[in-house]
Amino acid sequence: MSTEKDSSKKGVFFVIATPIGNLADITVRAKEVIADLDCLYAEDTRHTAQLCRHLGVSPALHSLHEHNEEGRISEILARLVDGQRVGLVSDAGTPLISDPGYRIVAACHRAGYAVSPVPGASAVLACLSVCGLPTDKFTFRGFLPAKSVARCHILKDVSSSPVTQVFFESKHRVLDTLADMCAVLGADRKICIARELTKTFETVLLGEVGDLLSRLEANPQWQKGEFVLVVAGAQETEMSFSVEIQSLLLSVADELAPRKAVAIVAKHSGVDKKILYNWLVEQSR
Repeated sequence: MSTEKDSSKKGVFFVIATPIGNLADITVRAKEVIADLDCLYAEDTRHTAQLCRHLGVSPALHSLHEHNEEGRISEILARLVDGQRVGLVSDAGTPLISDPGYRIVAACHRAGYAVSPVPGASAVLACLSVCGLPTDKFTFRGFLPAKSVARCHILKDVSSSPVTQVFFESKHRVLDTLADMCAVLGADRKICIARELTKTFETVLLGEVGDLLSRLEANPQWQKGEFVLVVAGAQETEMSFSVEIQSLLLSVADELAPRKAVAIVAKHSGVDKKILYNWLVEQSR
């Protein structure tokens, strides 16, 4: 579907990535699209107004955040009915990545309007590109819960996964989160901590969770800013198990929850529970 401006066609909804810190990272296309919009929805209009002034563009700005997103749907669809070109930006990076917007995008699809991405900066991908950990597979989990009990529950769920895990974290909780990771994942788990990516005080650290926690505790300056945490997956133990045990595990898993099935078969066979669980997960994919 073409997204060229044409008054005879339906409107288009553009999802536009903006810089995560360095304004020079705006793309040429993003600037051109924003300049040609009929209106632009932004998480914080004051923040986006500064970006627009820097770019020398002046679209009509409207707010769209977690508290008013649902109420904006009919308004945006009405603009698209009129054939308008409507854009969405977040405060930084690619919209909808731990930011509002998916309800709007889903509504546009349901109503039959084109939704066009204008790709660009992403803190997730920026950190993955420099983390020094496996990136052929990864899971992005956004912000961990603020409370330790809920945070540890999620960390336990991913503790045996061999896949790299990516989290956002705030300066207010980064030390507590790293302490919980030490407790749940182990102080020797590999992690990359990136703060203030693309900004003046950008810092990228790779090491073990326990060591980097100590380094952050000793350096208050490193405790400031916005954080991306990339955690290495669990190491696969070099151990195989027989076809008979595989068959037994599948049979027990047909009757019980995966973790209960794994616990029973591990006790019976002596095979490590993490190996059994990871194998069982792979069979369900």
